[in-house]
Amino acid sequence: MTGVFQVAIVGSGPAGLSAAARAAALGMSHVLIEKTDHLSDTIFKYQKGKHVMATPSNLVLRSDIDFEAGKRETILGRWDEQIAGHKVNVKLNAEVVKVEGAKGAFRIHLRGGEVVEAANIVLAIGTQGNPNRLRCPGADSPLIQYQLDDPGEYFDEHITVIGSGDAGIENALGLAADPAQRNVVTILNRSADFARAKAANVALLEEAEREGRVIVRRETEPAEVRDGELLLNTRDGQEAIRCDRIIARTGSQPPRGFVEAMGIEFSSPEPGSFPKLSPEFETTTPGIHVIGALAGYPLIKHCMNQGYDVIEFLAGNRDLKPADEPLLAAKFAALPGKRSVEEWLAVFGGNVGVLADLSVLQLRELMLDSTCHAYEPGQVIFRRNDPGSSMFAIAEGSVAVEVNPADPSITVGIEQGSIFGEVGLISGRRRGATIRAAEPVVALELPRMAALKLLATSPGAARAVNAIAIERQLLQMFGPGITKSDVAPLVASAELVQARAGQVIVTEGAEDKDVYIVRSGSMIVEKQIGERPVFLSYLPAGSYFGEMAVIDGSQRVATVKAAIKSEVIRLPGEAFLAFLAANPVLRDKALSEMTARRATNAFIEGQKGSFSGVVDMYSQTAQFLVDNGIGEATDVLLIDEKLCIGCDNCEKACADSHDGLSRLDREAGRTYAHLHVPTSCRHCEHPHCMADCPPNAIKRGPDGEVFIDETCIGCGNCQRNCPYGVIRMDAKPPKKPSLLQWMLFGKGPGPGEAPYGWRKSEAKKQALPEAKLAVKCDMCARIDGGPACVRACPTGAAIRVSPEKFLTYTKLAEDAE
Repeated sequence: MTGVFQVAIVGSGPAGLSAAARAAALGMSHVLIEKTDHLSDTIFKYQKGKHVMATPSNLVLRSDIDFEAGKRETILGRWDEQIAGHKVNVKLNAEVVKVEGAKGAFRIHLRGGEVVEAANIVLAIGTQGNPNRLRCPGADSPLIQYQLDDPGEYFDEHITVIGSGDAGIENALGLAADPAQRNVVTILNRSADFARAKAANVALLEEAEREGRVIVRRETEPAEVRDGELLLNTRDGQEAIRCDRIIARTGSQPPRGFVEAMGIEFSSPEPGSFPKLSPEFETTTPGIHVIGALAGYPLIKHCMNQGYDVIEFLAGNRDLKPADEPLLAAKFAALPGKRSVEEWLAVFGGNVGVLADLSVLQLRELMLDSTCHAYEPGQVIFRRNDPGSSMFAIAEGSVAVEVNPADPSITVGIEQGSIFGEVGLISGRRRGATIRAAEPVVALELPRMAALKLLATSPGAARAVNAIAIERQLLQMFGPGITKSDVAPLVASAELVQARAGQVIVTEGAEDKDVYIVRSGSMIVEKQIGERPVFLSYLPAGSYFGEMAVIDGSQRVATVKAAIKSEVIRLPGEAFLAFLAANPVLRDKALSEMTARRATNAFIEGQKGSFSGVVDMYSQTAQFLVDNGIGEATDVLLIDEKLCIGCDNCEKACADSHDGLSRLDREAGRTYAHLHVPTSCRHCEHPHCMADCPPNAIKRGPDGEVFIDETCIGCGNCQRNCPYGVIRMDAKPPKKPSLLQWMLFGKGPGPGEAPYGWRKSEAKKQALPEAKLAVKCDMCARIDGGPACVRACPTGAAIRVSPEKFLTYTKLAEDAE
């Protein structure tokens, strides 16, 4: 067919095929333009034999071509047959290079010189043709490939997959599927969660990890590609692994230049943003519509529904509602008022700041994954110390935060459009305060994975959440009397900086003038004496540093570097000085603290000739403790071997306090000088064990303790993920006879953990379950008097301390004296 088509569909992925099939069914003059020699290049490039999912399962498919979960080859074959059966007008090997004209008279220029004319254009080109390239030294190495066609082609290789989305997971699983190929497959995820991937894929990956078929490295990213190896930045420092091949599946970006050349505007200047669209998928250029992955809605079933819908809209069907309309209507049914789905979407998208950059399609998808709530004035949304890692967004009304647990009447407000609960989302800690509705409230609750996916896929949302978190951290740090307007210039100029373990943030003697806040992780402070770095202090999350050089214009007096993988907030020195100038009380406080630090530095300079042995000893001891987990600990058990007599009362007390199973091994662990770090939980600030717990059984208590509740299923993921070997898997032992029965009648095994043989035989007699569950220290959270191990030590050798209490310059000064 020649002449002017009613619609030209560019791209033959699931969205484009569905649109073309609908146009053919309606008798609309059309052309489907595809740059390759085959249909559906996106699915065609899936690895051979890939199982394609049809999610979400509760969404009705609306299309003239079929789709259900199945093998890649089966789906492609069926679509080829149905497109031919519908007599779709297909133009293959036709790459669009330029679009000119306006609605009703577009001219589509193809490579080779041919011009196609159409009244309307539907862009269904996806984003897969623009993969994100690795950005690290060696990124041009021949070891790297950005596509995996056939996992069965590779044998006896160490293969690293970089990327935590569905494509990366599926590639890793495919490469590890056949043991006969003898591949060692590793997948890297720079965060702790697989937020971008489907839950089913994550479950399959976790199963492969448990079975030892795939090595999963969380919070890890490539640092340098070398010949035959890959240098990694891990949470605890750099590590090199053997690597024969890299499969990089790090996502893709919309072809922005090509799209913007048509006059189409994007939702924001961020690289990962999507075009602005109307509910009918029309862009800011009338007559050009965008559907599919380019619209920010990459699931196949959604794409196919959009293809059907956009042709119906072009055919004049204005009464058609999206296929997910009934699902959203059910979600909004409990909210006050009788508003339509479209009206509620406008309320949430228009009122909530973190959702401002989302397209209508992205917003609809987020709503399907979230829960809408309506609260009456005074109604509690959650209480202090409640478990929970979801994030709330206020669409209407405001909430009151109880800042003083002893006096609920003291509150601060969070207004409409803002969020709360982000601390639990970021840290995994329990709720830090009770929050209740200050007036009638309509709020959206985003489950942890939905919120993380939002932050990972929407740069605007991530930027908004970070700004709110920084603002609240500044308000908390600087105390009462400081308002949002006071810190607004600091928030506007703040920059979030990622730091790998060991990375230097501030260098002694440098002239830079910025202030830093430790958002997560921890820092160690060192000063050069002679030719050796001397450990001065430890800075946990919430601390700030660098203000001395800013206030008095001097050089940096010490080096500050990350103890573990950390995040710091950089505040420009000029903005910080302006903030202090506007708040004299805070300036006086900063000057007072600076004076104390100057005194410390003067002490070092004055004494350095007399205590070099102590300095060396203390600095090496501090480094030993950081290497053994104290850098990320909130509470750690230390044993002074000068005082320890080896009685094992600590182990016995632990066992007798916890159903007969000890949570510590005194002899295990590492020793430096007279300090021993036994095998006992560090209660890390960001626990590795929490990263992959299917039932979410690992929680943090009100005092910082990390514990495992009764929902544990015994999968062993936490034991594998703990880098300090402090979690064991064991069945709950039978109850022992009492201490009195043992003393008087010799019944039972006596104090401490019972021998394995006794436990096994007694469990069999009592028909107790044999299932093994995770066991670890819980800091004796529910036991009066504090940790049993410390209370049972007759010599005071065992102590439990937080890092900042032990790793301080005060200790150095005491030792020097």
